[in-house]
Amino acid sequence: MKAIDLEIFSPVHEVKHPLLDEKGIYLYLKRDDLIHPVISGNKWRKLKYLLKKAQDEKRNHLVTFGGAYSNHLLATAAAAAQFGFKATGIVRGEEVSNDHLFLCRLYGMKLIFIDRESYRDKPMLFNRYFSGDADAMFIDEGGASAEAAQGCSELVDELMDTYHHLFCACGTGTTAAGLINGLNNNYLETEFHAVPVFKNGGFIAGEIDKYLLKPSVYQLHTDYHFGGYAKTTPPLISFIQQFVSSTGILIEQVYTGKMLYAIFDLVAKDHFKQGSKILAIHTGGIWGLLGMKDKFLPADEK
Repeated sequence: MKAIDLEIFSPVHEVKHPLLDEKGIYLYLKRDDLIHPVISGNKWRKLKYLLKKAQDEKRNHLVTFGGAYSNHLLATAAAAAQFGFKATGIVRGEEVSNDHLFLCRLYGMKLIFIDRESYRDKPMLFNRYFSGDADAMFIDEGGASAEAAQGCSELVDELMDTYHHLFCACGTGTTAAGLINGLNNNYLETEFHAVPVFKNGGFIAGEIDKYLLKPSVYQLHTDYHFGGYAKTTPPLISFIQQFVSSTGILIEQVYTGKMLYAIFDLVAKDHFKQGSKILAIHTGGIWGLLGMKDKFLPADEK
């Protein structure tokens, strides 16, 4: 196996927009999408200490979980190939073929498809297939773990400036917990905002709190799910098209697109004081665009 490089850094870019100028708001984007072309964003931050743990425990087989369009599965497959691990992905739902899973297989990941009911009990599935495999290491869906939160907390250490607000989209809540821990570790008074991508996303508070090192106050914005996980609406698609074409920064519809839509909507509603500086985390995952290509095509090209 190759040594795991624990050093990560990504730049911060300012986002310019007439609405921001009108409201006197400064918006910056932490470009974690630039960390790696595939193991990008919070995926690499969440995996790095899990990979180190696997090496320390002399486990050479990563077993993890995700849906058919999971960026976590793809990132784990790429990381396994890069650092010399075997990898198995347990995939929720019926067997399908798509661009994401093609890339997982290309990186050498073995895929096992599981019905949705059985998929709910991930430790049981791991034991079913790998209970006798001392080389296999369980990695939860999305990498959710204390190790993942630790990796995400270090993002705050990289910041060269201070901000009034910090925004992040939430799936498992692990990244959000890590960022809050990072703010606390650095004694920053930055207000944290979580944007759950699930319908009825208030439950994410419990997931965030699970990995907090101390109780903390933060804001949940639960009205920007656009119908639920991986769901979209025409306004969201239009927003993403306009953002990408005007900034040159690729964003996707599952996480970062929803978070940025929320920020612009809140700016329009005067949620922030004039002069506020907002940092938004681009959590990568732009391969998720591949699963929605038809949504972005003009009507006459579909």
